[in-house]
Amino acid sequence: MKRTITPRLRTLVLLFLAVTGALLAGAGPASAHAALTGSDPSQGVVVPKAPDQVSLTFSENVSMNDNSLRVLDPQGKRVDKGKPTNLSGTTYGVQLKSGLGKGTYTVAYQVVSADSHPVAGAYTFSVGAPSRTVASVGDQDAGGGVVGWLYGFGRYMSYAGYIVLVGGAAFVLACWQRGSGVRVMQRLVVGGWLTLTAATLWLLLLRGSYTTSGSVGDIFDLNLLGQVLQTKPGAALVSRLLLLAAAALFIAVLFGAYDKREEEEEKRDLTFGLAIGGTVVAAGLAASWAMAEHASTGLQPGIAMPVDVLHLLAVATWLGGLTALLVALYRAPADTPVDAAAVHRFSRVAFGSVLALVATGIYQSWRQLGSWSAFTDTTYGQLLLVKIALVALLVGIASISRRWTGRLAGPTVTEAVAEAATEAATEEEETAEVEEREKEKVKASAATKEAAVKSGAKVSGKSGSAGRSSSADDDSPERAAQLARQQAAVDSARQKRVRDADPSRFGLRRSVLAEAGVAVVLLAVTTVLTQTEPGRTEQEAKAATAASSSSSSASDSSGGALTLDMSFDTGGTDGKGVVRVDLDPATVGSNEMHVYVQRPNGRAFDIPEVKVAFTLAAKNLGPLPVAPDHVTTGHWAANGVQIPMAGDWKVSVTVRTSDIDQVTVSKNAQIG
Repeated sequence: MKRTITPRLRTLVLLFLAVTGALLAGAGPASAHAALTGSDPSQGVVVPKAPDQVSLTFSENVSMNDNSLRVLDPQGKRVDKGKPTNLSGTTYGVQLKSGLGKGTYTVAYQVVSADSHPVAGAYTFSVGAPSRTVASVGDQDAGGGVVGWLYGFGRYMSYAGYIVLVGGAAFVLACWQRGSGVRVMQRLVVGGWLTLTAATLWLLLLRGSYTTSGSVGDIFDLNLLGQVLQTKPGAALVSRLLLLAAAALFIAVLFGAYDKREEEEEKRDLTFGLAIGGTVVAAGLAASWAMAEHASTGLQPGIAMPVDVLHLLAVATWLGGLTALLVALYRAPADTPVDAAAVHRFSRVAFGSVLALVATGIYQSWRQLGSWSAFTDTTYGQLLLVKIALVALLVGIASISRRWTGRLAGPTVTEAVAEAATEAATEEEETAEVEEREKEKVKASAATKEAAVKSGAKVSGKSGSAGRSSSADDDSPERAAQLARQQAAVDSARQKRVRDADPSRFGLRRSVLAEAGVAVVLLAVTTVLTQTEPGRTEQEAKAATAASSSSSSASDSSGGALTLDMSFDTGGTDGKGVVRVDLDPATVGSNEMHVYVQRPNGRAFDIPEVKVAFTLAAKNLGPLPVAPDHVTTGHWAANGVQIPMAGDWKVSVTVRTSDIDQVTVSKNAQIG
């Protein structure tokens, strides 16, 4: 039996590892759920004198520490003073030292959004005139790297543990109460509890490093752990651990006292009590996610959090129950098979769970996206489309399972099972006869050898007789062990034959196995989705960035400067963004040019190469290439850019985001 099951289970495990690794590795640094929507001074602006402070505005409230907001001068030295403070609403600022000179300053920030995810970025502004700067903050890696991957894996395991724990217990209590005495079901539910507990402790340890340095060496930093315990996500993880203690008591009763109850009335009362207590614990565990993540911030949190709890309960009941059914179909002993009535009950429970899942999912989609265009224009929307497709596929396979379920009680099935049972009984009788004959042979052999020993004792003496007697005694246990192994093999084959004799049950096992494979992928996509910036936030950040750029462009144009913003998409990983070209004074002769590259959410980031070319088609001039020098994160500059004559110039920017991903975007503008 094990030889048949193990390859399939191994395939599911490998699928789980492959999908999780691919999705978490492809996710890169954690996608921020709070976006920078404004700053003062703004990105790339040149101010006549040094400001007294720098302020940043985010799309939602964020948490800050002493080093969350830093301002660096052209030599890379910090010029901010004091702690960052909340100025108003979602705007935060830090004071600057007095007497700052001219040049380009770098603003770097690293905060934690209200939904528990780290947010990091950097941009530059200049005082008097732009200059070279040695300040380098790199592409902020908060939530990324090895620690980010480990944290994402821990989130996946915590979801998986919760689903197996809640869904498995619900399946036993609501659908298959005889399963409380089946060892494999006990191991499944306890395994879910252990997985969720271990993952919660793992996330608690990783949390400090995940939201700050991203260093593996800081995972066991007790100071960081103390800081985490004072935050909302830390409190949510601790509350989850306390609820898991209550869940352990629930499991002990379900697989202990509940299974031993014989009287129908007592068992019915205990079932009701376990159902109420289990629901409360399961809802509390779901709330530990809802109170610290997407649902806790943004639009309608008072409605969103209960909806999120209901959504998680529906997912766990459906997918966790599906896992329990799969284990019962494959691993339940032949004397306690999962019966047709239990499968029918689960089918009804799963249908109700899917309805709840769809209803809550529609609300969550509207809340997180806000518009139809966000489905295709944002990463969150694209991942959500993948999730919807997987759910549709899962429902389609489930409909096949429902058809197999409807056939479980048919007369053909009963006859097939009865015939298989008869054959198994006949085989068992034959095996018993063979075993009895083998025992008689062993006894006869032992008696013969004993007689030979007695006869040989007259010639060889007592020592020879003892040696032969010992040899005879050794043959009997060895033969008995061999017979026991043969009997175990026969029993295993008999159990498998009885179980597989039902064609409907065999078909149901296959379809449920297919459902479980899709569920593994679905859970991985869902985990990445919870770490991705909601579409509504991303689009708001884009709009704020565009408005800021338009305002800056209008201001620059009035002074003779030129600003062009162009969106690009190289098609590769991290290949979308906006490139901005500033040309000052945008006249015939020598000009100063600055190029800024930002992600769609407005954060500056570095790419391998940026090239600019100017073409005046009316005079057949160009392209005139310019290779700007890298200044700091997302900022390139070039001095002495020559424009030979006035006209409608085409400004082309070539952006390369990897060794093979490259695109050229362009705009026309009047220069001179």
